[in-house]
Amino acid sequence: MAVHIATWEHTLLNKANEGLRHPKSERNLQITDLMLAEAYDFCKNITKINSHTFYLASSLLPKPKQQAVQALYAFCRTTDDLVDKASPEHDIAHLLQLWRTRFTQNTNELDQVSIAWINTQVNYGIPQGYVHHLIDGIGRDLTQNRYTTFAELTEYCYGVASTVGLMAMYIIGFQGQEALPYAIKLGVALQLTNILRDIGEDWQSGRLYLPQEDLEAFHLTEHDIALGKVTENWRAFMRFQINRTHCLYEESLPGITLLHKDGRFAIMAAAQLYQNILHEIEKNDYDVFHQRAHVPTLNKLRQLPQIWRQAHQQNNTKLPKRVQ
Repeated sequence: MAVHIATWEHTLLNKANEGLRHPKSERNLQITDLMLAEAYDFCKNITKINSHTFYLASSLLPKPKQQAVQALYAFCRTTDDLVDKASPEHDIAHLLQLWRTRFTQNTNELDQVSIAWINTQVNYGIPQGYVHHLIDGIGRDLTQNRYTTFAELTEYCYGVASTVGLMAMYIIGFQGQEALPYAIKLGVALQLTNILRDIGEDWQSGRLYLPQEDLEAFHLTEHDIALGKVTENWRAFMRFQINRTHCLYEESLPGITLLHKDGRFAIMAAAQLYQNILHEIEKNDYDVFHQRAHVPTLNKLRQLPQIWRQAHQQNNTKLPKRVQ
C-alpha cells in the first residue's frame, strides 16, 4: 500500500527535523535516589488519575521505560494545566515561560514533575526542541481559538500531540529518522480524536478546533454548534472527520515496526484503544454535545490479547512505500 504525503505532513516533518537541531539536556541533578523515586511515583499518580488509557498502555512497557513515559505524560499534563487551570488574575504567558526555563536553563526551582522529566530527558537524550514545540503548542490556546483550514489545525495537533510521540520514541527506542513521519501522523490522529470527542466541552470554553472550511463544506455554522443539535448535515460532517482520522491511524501503524520490540505492544495499544473513542462517538449518533464518548476499562482489557498479536505480527510487516 502506498501512503501519500500531504503538504501539511511536509510542513510538520520540517518542523520535527528543526527540533532535532536543539542541544540535548545535560543537566546534572543534585538529588538522592529517594527523591528521584518519589518524583517518578508522583508522575505515575498523575498519569493514573488523568488518563486511564495512557496509564494502561504505559504499564505494558518495561519498568524503566514505563517510568519515563509517565514522567513525559506528567510534564505534558502539568504544562496543559498551566494554560487551562491557572487563575484568571495570573499572567499565564509569563507562568508558561517560567515553566519553560526549568527545562532549558539551570535552576533550583524544581518540583517532582520537573525532577522526573529532566532525569528522563537526560537519560534518553530527548531533544530540547520538542520540549519547546510542545510548550509553544499548548501556549497557542492563549492566542488562538479558531482554525481556518485542516492544514492549520494539524500544526496545532503537532504542537500538543505529535511532539509527545516524537519524545516517546526516544524513550522506547527507534530505527532512524524514517520513523518521524509515522509518529507525527499518529499524534495528529490522537489529537483529532480528542477534538471530536470534546467538541461540546471546548465550545463551552470558547474554543472551536473544527476547521472552518470543513464546516462550510457541510453547510454548518458556529450557530449550529451552539444549538448542539444532531442533524443530517452534522452526521455527514462527523462521518467525514472520523473517516479521515481512521485513515491517519491506519497509515501511522506500520511505523510501529521501526520501534524497539519491547515498546510496540504499548504503542499499538495506546493507538487502538484511543481509536475506539471514534466508534463510541458513532454509537452515540454523533452527539458530542450532551455526552462524552467513553470506552469502559473492561472493554479495553478484553482487547489487549488481540492487540498483542497484532503488535507481534508487525515484525513481519513491510513499510508501505511513501508517495511524495
